[in-house]
Amino acid sequence: MVRLLGLALGVCLVGTSMVQAEGRTRVGYGLVFTNDVIGDGDDRWRSGSVASSRIYAPDWTGAAPARLGEMLELRFNGEIIAPDDISTPAPGDRPFVGALSLGLHSHMTRGPMEYALGGDLVVTGEQTGLDDFQGFLHDIFGGDEMSGTVRRNQVDDEFYPTAVIEAGRSFELGALRLRPFAEARVGVETLVRAGADITFGRLTQGELLVREPVTGQRYRVVREDVPGYAFVLGADIAYVEDSEFLPSRSGVQAEDTRARVRGGMHWEGRGGGSVFYGVTWLGEEFEGQDEGQVVGSLQFRLRF
Repeated sequence: MVRLLGLALGVCLVGTSMVQAEGRTRVGYGLVFTNDVIGDGDDRWRSGSVASSRIYAPDWTGAAPARLGEMLELRFNGEIIAPDDISTPAPGDRPFVGALSLGLHSHMTRGPMEYALGGDLVVTGEQTGLDDFQGFLHDIFGGDEMSGTVRRNQVDDEFYPTAVIEAGRSFELGALRLRPFAEARVGVETLVRAGADITFGRLTQGELLVREPVTGQRYRVVREDVPGYAFVLGADIAYVEDSEFLPSRSGVQAEDTRARVRGGMHWEGRGGGSVFYGVTWLGEEFEGQDEGQVVGSLQFRLRF
């Protein structure tokens, strides 16, 4: 745990030095929580996660710059993945996963195309302390106690450098905005994904959104204060080459394809406060998983 904290501190210091160089200032911030408790209410599989982004650039003109590395994002993700029953898991269920990551990404626009690319260091295993954290939450809010077998069989303590790239393009179709995209990840999970998002209602040109990795929901990090409602729909499908969240020693085989379908609503008031709530259906991720699951995502901003 001490090693992990030292590594996290070092990555933060290096990342902060880089983003503050060349006159960059913080132009945006976003934080989104995802949990199955605010989805289908079950405590299983993709159980809970948090994603946070801080955006640094010389300025913000309503779109990402054309030059790679000019706009930088410091990205943090934390996730708990669990078997369906953490007390007495069924044979063939997936192992418990605690994963934390820190990363540096760059956003840019070239003509009509939007790109986000960078890298994360993903830390897994007991060293993250997320098994104890879930036990702490269950003690407070109620929930099953994690068995010793589940703790011992969780994924190993490892560090996985992971590269991510996404490319997308927005099309204005009257009152709708359609944004097809493609994404590739290599590292803790190696996959390629293609899909699209549709937005209707409160349409703005001057915002930057970042994709939350578990659900694919896009959360606001650079905002344009325009009161109103925006409704979003999206879906994608991935081809999965490999996943360290389902190691071979677990005996659990990852599905070759993985699908997601999502929807949500953004609301922003005249005083600047805003709320986003979304739900996402996640398809089966491993052989033996008998159904998908529904998780909820929440982002909010309060102004006093």
